[in-house]
Amino acid sequence: MRIYVIGNNGITLSHEAPATVNAGEIAVASNEELHAAPLNGKRLLALWSALPGVEKRTKVGDRKALIDQLWPAIEALPDPEPQRDVKRQSKQEDVIAMLCRPEGATVDEVASATGWQRHTVRGVFSGTLKKKLGLTLASAKEERGRVYRITEPASA
Repeated sequence: MRIYVIGNNGITLSHEAPATVNAGEIAVASNEELHAAPLNGKRLLALWSALPGVEKRTKVGDRKALIDQLWPAIEALPDPEPQRDVKRQSKQEDVIAMLCRPEGATVDEVASATGWQRHTVRGVFSGTLKKKLGLTLASAKEERGRVYRITEPASA
């Protein structure tokens, strides 16, 4: 079921009835409820004008006719994109994940993944990862350059 919450900021689509409706908001689920809603002509015109692809109006005219035109236009609105609950990892978390991989990472690889300068990457290795977080970094000269890995602390 589609429920539309009409507020000062326009129309918001919900698939279930809201637990509470804020002051100045109206929840409607049908054309009949929209007709019964206490919306004045000015607010109806504002709702109409906010809809995409409709011919702008300057006068309300017949309130009933305007609502009968408004309802199908509201129902034609697309469903909003679902909100992602996943929080994006920080760059620091990305760097730690790169260094925890068995193949490790070079300064250049971390710099290109984060968009940081090479000196910033080295500063993060030294200051944030080693000193602040207490992680143990091991480095080895390999074919692709100096590769860094997070190793288990000696006390673990």
